[in-house]
Amino acid sequence: MSASPTAGCDMCGRPVRPHRQSSTSPPRARYCSNACRQRSYRMRQKSGGMDTALVETPLTQMSSFIGRTDELIDLARILRESRLLTLTGPAGVGKTRLALELAGQEARGRRHEVAVVKLGQLTEPEEIRQRILTTVDAMPDSADGAEKDRLLLLDDCEHVLDTCGTLLTDLLPRHPRLRILVTSREPLRLPGESVFPVIELALPDLDSGTVLAACLRSDAVTLFMDRARAVAPDFQLTEANAADVGEICVRLDGVPLPIEMAARLMRVFPPAEVRDRMDDRLALLTNGWRLADGRHRSLRASLEWGYDLLSTAERALLRRLSVLPGGFGPDAAAALAADIPEVVSAMPEILIGLEAKSVITPVPGDDGPARFRLLESMRHFGHEMLVAQGEDTAAYERLTARLTTASLPLREEAVAPAGTLRMLEKEHANLTHALRRLGSGDDERQLLLAAALAAAEVAGGRHTGAAEHVAHALDRTAPTSVYRGVALEAAAALARREGEDAAAARQADEAVALERERGGGTARLGRLLLLRGTIRQLADEREASRADLTGALNIGLRLSHNMLTALSLGQIARQQMENGELGSAEQTIRRVLPALRRHAAPFRLRSVLVTAGALALEKDDLTLAEAHFTEVLCVRPAHPSDTAAAIEGLALVATRARRFDRGLRLLGAAERIRDNARRDTEWWRRRVHEARETALRAMPPARAEAWLDSGQGLPEHQAISLALGDDGPGTHHKRPAHPLSRRERDVAELVVEGLTNRQIAARMHVSVRTVETHIRHIRTTLGLRSRAHIAAWVAQRQPKPPARLTTPPAEQRMPQVRSVVHGARVMGGPNPRQLNET
Repeated sequence: MSASPTAGCDMCGRPVRPHRQSSTSPPRARYCSNACRQRSYRMRQKSGGMDTALVETPLTQMSSFIGRTDELIDLARILRESRLLTLTGPAGVGKTRLALELAGQEARGRRHEVAVVKLGQLTEPEEIRQRILTTVDAMPDSADGAEKDRLLLLDDCEHVLDTCGTLLTDLLPRHPRLRILVTSREPLRLPGESVFPVIELALPDLDSGTVLAACLRSDAVTLFMDRARAVAPDFQLTEANAADVGEICVRLDGVPLPIEMAARLMRVFPPAEVRDRMDDRLALLTNGWRLADGRHRSLRASLEWGYDLLSTAERALLRRLSVLPGGFGPDAAAALAADIPEVVSAMPEILIGLEAKSVITPVPGDDGPARFRLLESMRHFGHEMLVAQGEDTAAYERLTARLTTASLPLREEAVAPAGTLRMLEKEHANLTHALRRLGSGDDERQLLLAAALAAAEVAGGRHTGAAEHVAHALDRTAPTSVYRGVALEAAAALARREGEDAAAARQADEAVALERERGGGTARLGRLLLLRGTIRQLADEREASRADLTGALNIGLRLSHNMLTALSLGQIARQQMENGELGSAEQTIRRVLPALRRHAAPFRLRSVLVTAGALALEKDDLTLAEAHFTEVLCVRPAHPSDTAAAIEGLALVATRARRFDRGLRLLGAAERIRDNARRDTEWWRRRVHEARETALRAMPPARAEAWLDSGQGLPEHQAISLALGDDGPGTHHKRPAHPLSRRERDVAELVVEGLTNRQIAARMHVSVRTVETHIRHIRTTLGLRSRAHIAAWVAQRQPKPPARLTTPPAEQRMPQVRSVVHGARVMGGPNPRQLNET
């Protein structure tokens, strides 16, 4: 270390005090005062020599800042505890905007002197070093010469990580009052670094049944509407376009940059047309801000910037992963990269690198194997690169081969293992994608893949279009295919689920005949007989059904296949009960139910639980019946037919306990669910009808009809909450404890009203900091990410009251009705200032 010789101020020439510096550090500018330092800084800015901003006044952005209120609270806390904070996330997710908002908040609060250095256009290490050091030198000290708290924002560091890391390792120890805020697509990986992943904006739940309300609670939709109105002031969110706007935001993964570009198209195109063109988004979304950096002027440019920063191996894997719209695990990634041994051997390292660079995202879920997904826009870009490299044909062949191998248990096992069904549920989007690719030809593997998609659909209680794929595969492929039987079985199971008895019986007959031609007596024949016996049972063909079920049972016993045996006995127990053989049915249920609880897939267990509940009703054991029907509703996911049967069962329990209001409301809810579900047996329908008539006779007609109407107005999730949540006389299960405290529930309900933290504090007579703490606890307890998610969670738990039980005078009702109609047709909600308040 050596002292600098006496010299004059670089601005005014006055003598300055010498300072010590290392021989390897670059020469530092010399100033006699803060005034000269800042005058020099402004002169360099005017001359175009710097791309930095020293914040003497609060940072101001031209467009409104939407959402991220909770993130700002968390970041302000982390910034107080850490000297190096890095915001990471994929292209266009809003890292820079969030960082600028945080820096502006710190500047407005006088907590830090703030400076910004934009590194996006810089590549030379020495230039970057000089830019950062000069900016730090230009930041003012206090009047007595002591160093003030300073915050330096380094924006867009992903392409110069090594340079920035080396400099910050030297800079931070020498400036103890300096804090660094970084935006980058991947962390710097330095000691003491705090990493904050910036995730997508909250998305609407388009399956909620109230799409408009879900969109009004979504930050992604709020951003879309704000930017759309900037170019089309008359554009409104209505019941007619809410689903289109919501789907645009969902398909853009809630990422702000492409959402803003899509919103600006509202000046020319209606939402439905933009939604329909999402598959061509790279060509469609090219309308970024005119003066933005080149990589932010179009979605393609933004994605290309990140793609160019990847290694050769990472690019190769990304291209192959683009054929997986439904996510993937390490095994699937390795299968698709089988032609590149060096990628397969380094798979964990490459996946970790892609996640660190915000290219892939971990999928939260159960405790199973790790699973990742590509954001949809990145997947489209990767697929474009895959086609450009001529690698698409081989990649799709590897995908088809892998899914075919995974689906083989459907053909070879007597009962598809629960693990196979769980795997197929996760792969349903990939199965659909592969089937669309195969659909133009006559490849027989599409029969097996369509059957796998159907199995996933039935097991998961969802509709994924499997019936169309199965029908298409049966029509396009040869009738001699070895996979034809499993596809016919899938078609029969889907038709049975939808109540299409004739089609289900015809396809089951064909599948059984085909299997018998190929040898008979096999495990697959046992499974087919079980399916056909169940179909015939629903059609009240009792003798034919009993013959099939007995045949399935005999095959299960001969092969010592416990699950096939148990499932056959479960269906036989239903027949025994309906025939009045209650003692035999009870013995059979006791024999099979424990094994099914331990090993069966949920959708197989539910039907036997319904039988057990009905049997308990027949024996007039209301407590046991209620326990079984409640268990059905707790085994998720469920098909509407099982849900309806369980709610009807609880309605019968309530009616027999003379709780007629509850019974009627549950019956009304079950009727609505039954509209989208297959019917049950005639025996069960008679009992439901008898309970309904009993309750209607026991109550005044107007009140009884009001309770029925109230139940019919409940969506499925609220109907289930009603069925599970009553603690009246005769109920022996306890309502689950509410996950939130009383005060936290009060805060959450005020969040639903769109109040800011300050307004909530005033309403509850507490401090703003207390409200912030409550909201953090709510998010942690419920696993939610934003205020919008809190609002949605609370709204879903609010039961709908019976509309006709209390009818206020017309003059009291009209203002409320007008308000509700207005809120359902035109987007309202908090303004941007409310959304930004912390």
